[in-house]
Amino acid sequence: MSGTSEGPRPSGVAVPRRVRPLITERYDVGRNSTELCDYRAAFNAAQLAMAVVDREGVVVSANDALALLLGTDRAELQEQYAADLIDLASDARTWHAYREVLHGRRSRFRCTRRLKHPDGRSLWAEVSVTPVPEGGSVLLAVTDINDRRQLQARLRHLQMHDPVTRLPNRTLFFERLSSALESSACAHGSTGRIGLCYLDLDGFKAVNDTLGHRVGDRLLAAVAARLADCAAGGNRTRGGGHLVARLGGDEFAILVEDSTGTEQLADLARSVLAALQEPFDLAGQRLSVSASIGVVERAVAGTSATGLMQAADTTLYWAKEDGKARWTLFDPERNAHRMTRQALSSTLRPAVERGEFELQYQPLVGLADGVTRGVEALVRWNHPQFGTLAPNRFVGIAEDDGSIVQLGRWVLRTACRQARQWQLDHPGVPPLFVSVNVAVRQVWDSDLVADVAGILAETGLPPHLLQLELTESAVMGSAGRPLQALQALSDMGVHIAIDDFGTGYSNLAYLSRLPVSVLKLDGTFVRGFQDEAHANPADETIVEAMVDLAHRLGLTVTAECVETSGQASRLRRIGCDTGQGWLYSRAVSPERIAEMLGAGPRPVHATTSQ
Repeated sequence: MSGTSEGPRPSGVAVPRRVRPLITERYDVGRNSTELCDYRAAFNAAQLAMAVVDREGVVVSANDALALLLGTDRAELQEQYAADLIDLASDARTWHAYREVLHGRRSRFRCTRRLKHPDGRSLWAEVSVTPVPEGGSVLLAVTDINDRRQLQARLRHLQMHDPVTRLPNRTLFFERLSSALESSACAHGSTGRIGLCYLDLDGFKAVNDTLGHRVGDRLLAAVAARLADCAAGGNRTRGGGHLVARLGGDEFAILVEDSTGTEQLADLARSVLAALQEPFDLAGQRLSVSASIGVVERAVAGTSATGLMQAADTTLYWAKEDGKARWTLFDPERNAHRMTRQALSSTLRPAVERGEFELQYQPLVGLADGVTRGVEALVRWNHPQFGTLAPNRFVGIAEDDGSIVQLGRWVLRTACRQARQWQLDHPGVPPLFVSVNVAVRQVWDSDLVADVAGILAETGLPPHLLQLELTESAVMGSAGRPLQALQALSDMGVHIAIDDFGTGYSNLAYLSRLPVSVLKLDGTFVRGFQDEAHANPADETIVEAMVDLAHRLGLTVTAECVETSGQASRLRRIGCDTGQGWLYSRAVSPERIAEMLGAGPRPVHATTSQ
């Protein structure tokens, strides 16, 4: 019997061709013959498979246990090279260690070998080689560890597989993923790419809550079977399926090694969605489920297991955000936007304290005479990494995480202080009112009335010189606390304006019940006036009707996004009160507004700043 070959014999260290020498037993003849007989009897009767090997690696004597283990006769083992019998020359490291013991340069050596029995079965054996004291030979012992290896294999299988679905679990999945990333990068013939479908079931919690965990587990097992079929079917040409794993709960992953591109992953995702859309019959329960899938496909080079899973998790979130029951492919640009959003969100609150925000002001100009009546305060974020950011880059984030209350309070205080300073510095001209945008969350999450009252008292700005702008969707349908707050502010003398009017609910009946004094027409209506040669009479009719209604209710109207003199003329003819836009000025610094005030109340008919 010979060991199974695990590779070529180490170069330059081949086992020499055996010439049958005359073997003589090399025992000390001076020893007590009775003691020697006892040793030999113990050696031959031992259950442990053993052999005495000379310094050339030739078997001098072997016991019955070794013969039985190797499936041969004891006599056949003598004069054989031990390295051939138990495959010690199959790799250089093992061969070198074995020779070191034979030559007396190492005290012991141990290794594990997989041997092939003459009857065709394989067995695992632990081999140890130890020098015989005061002798010129070594003792070779071979232990059958098949049962131990099988037990270890069973324990590993239990450790690495999910008991409900019998799929590989999270531990085995990441082990396989890490191995794939390491091997695919340098393997000859590999595509050098890897793909992942990461999915969870939509509404699985409802199944557990209503039908119980037993039905939920049956559903997970049935889903696992369909996923395995999809993975095997999509890889028939490569002689096997992709790895399907349950990562926990209702989360599954399909790993595609040697991916051929995004189309392969897209086809796999489509097949999974189609398979899961078919109803499940589970012990009398007929269930229908759907799944959301995040799909990632990329080059192995430069990819880590953590990075791949983060991308997959993000893409799965997009699939759910986009409506569920769908697959979504990872988009680097969308991810960059998400990363930027996260970076901004994490630094927004400290940025207020660090003074990274500033206000610019855009004039609100009377359309009849071109005189600046007020300014709108527009916040900018001077971000140390991303540069100057407009409100649309961060206000939504601030509203989501609640920091809009802190930021809004800072904007309100800064704008009121600046408006009061202009009033004090230019007593000879009519004072400008300042218009400040207020998010609906500021009404709900803070005492806006108290904030405004406190800031007006602190800065000394008269209430009638402050205008608060809320979006149409924020004020339409207001009741309870928001309506009470708006009414209290109006009673205080503060003006309330509805921003972007005409784009939200457009429920005009509310205008008679809200304490509103100004309507700001959304720029989409004004842009319809740009093409004077082919003017749309419907646009002018709509705007004229809204202006007329506002005036009948005692409200003034401001038109946003006025960019041409033609637009200004038509709005003036319709009866619109004030205009705001690049025709007059972009948002400028407080110093530029001060220069305008210092020049006196002159009409503004063209852009004053670029």
